[in-house]
Amino acid sequence: MAKIGINLSSGEVNDAEQKELIIGIDLGTTNSLVAYTKNGEALTVKDHTGKNSLIPSVIHFETAEKVLVGDVAKEKLISDPANTIYSVKRLMGKSFKDVDEYEKYFGYKIINTDDDSLVKIRVQDKFYTPIELSAQILKTLKARIENQLDQSISKAVITVPAYFNDAQRQATKDAGKLAGLDVLRIVNEPTAASLAYGINIDSNNGQTVAVYDLGGGTFDVSILRIENGIFEVLSTNGDTFLGGDDLDRAIIDHWTEEHKLENRLLEDKNFNQALRLAAEEAKKALSSQESFAQQLEGLNLQISKTVFNQLITPLLDRTLKCCKDALTDAKLEVSQIDHVLLVGGSTRVPLVKEKLNELFGKAPNDNLNPDEVVALGAAVQADILAGNNRDMLLLDITPLSLGIETVGGLMDVILPRNSKIPSSVGRNYTTSVDGQKNLRVTVFQGERDLVKDNRKLGEFILRDIPPMPAGIPKIEIQFLLDADGILKVKAKEERSGQETEIDIKPSYGISEEQMALMLIDSMKNAEADMAQRVLLEARNEANSILHASDKFIAQNKALFTEEELKTLLEYIAQLREAVKGEDKDLINKAMDELNNFSRPLAERAMDHNISDAMRGKKL
Repeated sequence: MAKIGINLSSGEVNDAEQKELIIGIDLGTTNSLVAYTKNGEALTVKDHTGKNSLIPSVIHFETAEKVLVGDVAKEKLISDPANTIYSVKRLMGKSFKDVDEYEKYFGYKIINTDDDSLVKIRVQDKFYTPIELSAQILKTLKARIENQLDQSISKAVITVPAYFNDAQRQATKDAGKLAGLDVLRIVNEPTAASLAYGINIDSNNGQTVAVYDLGGGTFDVSILRIENGIFEVLSTNGDTFLGGDDLDRAIIDHWTEEHKLENRLLEDKNFNQALRLAAEEAKKALSSQESFAQQLEGLNLQISKTVFNQLITPLLDRTLKCCKDALTDAKLEVSQIDHVLLVGGSTRVPLVKEKLNELFGKAPNDNLNPDEVVALGAAVQADILAGNNRDMLLLDITPLSLGIETVGGLMDVILPRNSKIPSSVGRNYTTSVDGQKNLRVTVFQGERDLVKDNRKLGEFILRDIPPMPAGIPKIEIQFLLDADGILKVKAKEERSGQETEIDIKPSYGISEEQMALMLIDSMKNAEADMAQRVLLEARNEANSILHASDKFIAQNKALFTEEELKTLLEYIAQLREAVKGEDKDLINKAMDELNNFSRPLAERAMDHNISDAMRGKKL
């Protein structure tokens, strides 16, 4: 509700609406922060010293009731690793089977419950989901800004990696709700960053930008067109399991091999954490010096910048591959990119800038603090939602195709990847069996032709369809993808008006790496997928013809000679046998032969049935 200002001494009403403050939050893997807009300027909220805006995304449980978040929790990583949770963002919307190979890298206990349920973390005798743990970080951010501004905050915009899928976005919204926040919008991190940079970019002439976002646990790249205040996302790519943590891991693995530490790391969680923090310190030090050395429990840990660069080159090359794929999807050449914008603390690594300079042929833009730029962009988007900024419009996209399963296990794409959001699209279907009363609608996300190669998001049943012959019901399946990238699916039988709908809320999601692999698989297996699709489509068509042929014979058997009937049944048998095989050409040949033979019989039957119906009637 808008608030009206009144000058109590004069009694005059201030015409300018006092809009409710909506905050922007960057919920990060390593650090999180909160920002807001004041007089048109986006500002991050600092700590009590007025210098640091970052809150480490670390939660420590002294008891179930006493929870520490931020720097005070980070101090407990070595002394009490089992009760200190970090990198929880990597677990958002995931099941145990999604992260079990990474379990050894965490100092805390991840619980294997059900393959299809959200992963849980055990702390002392209680179990927490990543949603509950993320809510603790969000509560701390909420308290920080409320204390600084001395006012209650209830609404927020929260950012997520562009390749977060439906489950991970929903998990982020749920975490906000648990923290007492109404999450008005989920915004992709690179898109938010472009909003922050965009204030200083001359959009009147039109600019095409690449946003390279390498954070603590995730990587994203987005290509955007900024023109006349409109921010249009052209493509996005990335990996939600690649970030600064992995650069640290490269150093840890190097030291582990050099000093033969495998068994010690498995047996001593405290040492594990100390080594991880030393690796993080080494990474930061090597951004400004040529070598790093530190003593740790009798070990002389050393690494040079040259060795570090060799270790991380394969990781950075993966990010460059994502950049190239994003350019391909946007149908752009490298030379058409006007600016390369840097986001995320890991972009401070000098080799990142060197490789981007080589790829794009221009020095990347790091004018804004890479740690703060996403939160600042979230604050800009919050200001737009509050109605204070009418000069900017954000047009985002969905990273993966959405569709449903059709006969034969085929994926029928309803909303292709890189579609603009919010978006609404529908498609008509029908039944495949006479008298079918219920229709199961199963929703999948991915780029392969067969649903078994994609990720199932959810399913529901459209019930009580009036019994009709196969092919007669007209069923519209509608996908509604909201501005947060969260999906709602509706199904309606047009003739009867029977309908149902569902908000797709799967229990776990797809990692960015899995998404990238899906896209790679779709290209590598395009020929095999197409062959399989053509075979399944031929089978589906043949089965429909067989079903119709059986009905045709039952209704018109008396009209044919014994020889005609025998030949017709032989063609049907040939088709039935061909359907069992893997040769689509044989199926098509058998269908063609059956159609050619049965066509004159069908015409004769139609003439007979029409004559019979018209007998005794005058025209």
